[in-house]
Amino acid sequence: MAIGEFAGTPTLVTKAGPALTTPMYWMYEMMHASLNPLRAVTDATRLVLRNPMNMWAHTDIGKSLAASCELFERTTRRYGKPEWGLYDVEIDGEVVPVEVQSVWEKPFCRLLYFERRFTVAPKDPQPRVLLVAPMSGHYATLLRGTVEGLLPGHEVYITDWTDARMVPLSEGRFDLDDYIDYVIEMLHLLGPDIHVMAVCQPSVPVVAAISVMEAQGDPLVPTSMTLMGGPIDTRRSPTAVNDLAVKRGIEWFRRHVITKVPFPHPGIMRDVYPGFLQLNGFIAMNLDRHVDAHHQFFDNLVKGDGDRADKHRDFYDEYLAVMDLTAEFYLQTLDTVFIRHALPRGEMTHRGVPVTPAAISRVALMTVEGEKDDISGLGQTEATHDLCPAIPNERRVHYVQADVGHYGVFNGARFRDSILPRIHDFLVAAEKSRPAIGAAAE
Repeated sequence: MAIGEFAGTPTLVTKAGPALTTPMYWMYEMMHASLNPLRAVTDATRLVLRNPMNMWAHTDIGKSLAASCELFERTTRRYGKPEWGLYDVEIDGEVVPVEVQSVWEKPFCRLLYFERRFTVAPKDPQPRVLLVAPMSGHYATLLRGTVEGLLPGHEVYITDWTDARMVPLSEGRFDLDDYIDYVIEMLHLLGPDIHVMAVCQPSVPVVAAISVMEAQGDPLVPTSMTLMGGPIDTRRSPTAVNDLAVKRGIEWFRRHVITKVPFPHPGIMRDVYPGFLQLNGFIAMNLDRHVDAHHQFFDNLVKGDGDRADKHRDFYDEYLAVMDLTAEFYLQTLDTVFIRHALPRGEMTHRGVPVTPAAISRVALMTVEGEKDDISGLGQTEATHDLCPAIPNERRVHYVQADVGHYGVFNGARFRDSILPRIHDFLVAAEKSRPAIGAAAE
């Protein structure tokens, strides 16, 4: 067995023999290096066969060969970090330029700000949002659709987590406690008039960070927190991936999915859960669907259906781009959230101090779930309301979106049309009802 992870939850993938060790990562790198010459020849062949001056480019054989070459090149490529590609947004009928800026940086994360350069100030309220992206294999650009939906009505910041293989060992460890510290530092930077939105995996560390701040009477707690498809209490409606974590136990994961970063990456010898294993898990979850998608891609290339081929390229350019996770973060998250259920049981700690969600009183709470979510089952995010009884009822909302799975909670048409308007209304209402800064919880 091997394990992959998407949105912070362990996922059953394929069979593997003995425990994975460092040589496997080195062999993976050697395999990629050995394929480079063949990939170069294949790509050159594709370009020749696509040249309209080549008579073979207009034959069925030529088109099929060109499609085969592209398919080979794409399936053997290592996909780099995708670009955001968000250059402007329409607000009140005006096209407003957008510039992505880094406003805070540490070894394992940057805080990005999507600056909208207005010529005329917007008419409606523009709540400030800190979007905490999942640190679970994919890059923060997985939330491109979420950011794009938020930009017309919000100031948006997002956590841009760093690929662990790119962080030198000299920069130290990064675990769940560090993740919580990062969130607190960012909230201090942005001030009390910020709204936190956690998409899936970060729901637990965000609740923990705000619990720590509330317990300390921190005046810079955010105005609200919105948790979307998060594994707060995986004992509720447990999914197959939740059950697998409990069944295998933490030592099995440590033996089978943790390895060291090889040369020539900057993070050489760092213990990680490597991206290529995670990708194996992502694909194995829906292998038939991916095989069919690539078969259709081949057919579209042969037929010359550029629009559908481009959609396939755009999706897989994002989907196949993965990052390594530090071993300590992955294992601690797995143990704390999915095996021991430490937060809902009142056993979670941060730097040795108990995490007490019951202390949260000044922060409004909204939870969002998908009816067909097979990653974070129904009720797992809603459980946050039971853990935070001090939040007034008028400052809490729970919403279940019908007919959407995990991805649909934060992306797609139903997110834009149904979920996002409710979140915006909640944020505006939370600002109006926010207690005075420094007010003590009663």
